[in-house]
Amino acid sequence: MTEAGLVVLEGVNKHFGRLHALRDVDLSVARGEVVVVIGPSGSGKSTLCRTINRLETIDSGSIRVDGKPLPAEGKELAALRAEVGMVFQSFNLFAHKTILENVTLGPVRVRGIAREAAEQKARRLLDRVGVGEQAEKYPAQLSGGQQQRVAIARALAMDPKVMLFDEPTSALDPEMIKEVLDVMVDLARQGMTMIVVTHEMGFARTAADRVVFMSDGAIVEENTPEEFFTDPQSERARDFLGKVLTH
Repeated sequence: MTEAGLVVLEGVNKHFGRLHALRDVDLSVARGEVVVVIGPSGSGKSTLCRTINRLETIDSGSIRVDGKPLPAEGKELAALRAEVGMVFQSFNLFAHKTILENVTLGPVRVRGIAREAAEQKARRLLDRVGVGEQAEKYPAQLSGGQQQRVAIARALAMDPKVMLFDEPTSALDPEMIKEVLDVMVDLARQGMTMIVVTHEMGFARTAADRVVFMSDGAIVEENTPEEFFTDPQSERARDFLGKVLTH
């Protein structure tokens, strides 16, 4: 994949002091592709995710979204963040706003959409992720799984070109993980371009078009889920899978 990639990273390096968090990362994600990034803790997965919408700046290399380099700041950066939806480990909802207000805020403020239209769309999205009946409640009144589904609806409300998920289920109780993953699988089936950092190997197997394995800030290997899980090419990946798949 050359320029056809919707998200293209070339030679990306990132340091936090002495820690070389990303090492010469090259990655191209095609439109409509679901790429799942896995690897041990501290391997650079979340940092990779956060550089794509410039929550982290990079030291060298380039990142382009839909052919355009990442803007440094200001209005262009706000516009980029509207194109790149992000769902975090913590839900980051505004506690003093209702669920409906949380989902309509971005489209009204950033996209300039009329409030009524934004609310209609928000209700459709909340229905889609299975929390439509919670629209008038506040985040604290919802379970973690429900809050995370609201966070997904909020990102979708901006009509993003790509969705980034940074360990979206790691703060959830086991019974809530499935309800969030089900929404993500549904999004993947509907053709949303997704980059997902996760420890959920079942999701990687069922929803990913490609699995990217990272270790020590570098991409060690990438392959289809079938190939990666049945025949990992590197010692590092074999070791990692041996640990995560036996428990």
